[in-house]
Amino acid sequence: MKNVFGKMILAFFAVAMMSAVTPVDDGYKVGEQAADFALKNVDGTMVSLKDYKGVNGYIVVFTCNTCPYALMYEDRIIALHNKYASMGYPVVAINPNDPSVKPGDDFASMQARAKEKSYPFKYLFDDGQKVFPAFGATRTPHVYLLDANRYVRYIGAIDDNAQNPAEVSVKYLENAIAALKAGNNPDPSETKAIGCTIKVKS
Repeated sequence: MKNVFGKMILAFFAVAMMSAVTPVDDGYKVGEQAADFALKNVDGTMVSLKDYKGVNGYIVVFTCNTCPYALMYEDRIIALHNKYASMGYPVVAINPNDPSVKPGDDFASMQARAKEKSYPFKYLFDDGQKVFPAFGATRTPHVYLLDANRYVRYIGAIDDNAQNPAEVSVKYLENAIAALKAGNNPDPSETKAIGCTIKVKS
């Protein structure tokens, strides 16, 4: 009985997270060029997209330490960087949450998490929350695939199964990268991001 009740709670939590989409009127659309930015990495250095040399694009992922969906995708994000950085598509992870609303997403906690998981990618803090609204991100995780000139080519989810990577049937992001590598436009170019709402001061 307890197991059944637990599964019901998890199912309710999942539906709540998926249904409460925060609309963003502003933000980059597919085909628009993203502006560069400068954000602090967990090693204390300031990082911009222009610092990446010889890239074919960027996998910009808005993620965090505390969201259950971000944690479910964490190993997949690491694997994406390990697979695609050498092909010229590095992961650029950005924590957009306000730590006064979500203390577990403060900079020190970011540093601890990056060290614990041996992040192979930059993990940047959107201090002042200026970058995520420019992109139009609403969720953690929320992915923006940019080409080498920072034009947005894909927006949305990493794949179609947050809970179980073994049951993924469509790898949206990887398919989008494959399309770019082949000189084609991703199809679909946009999917619904599934995750927790980005935390801002009310």
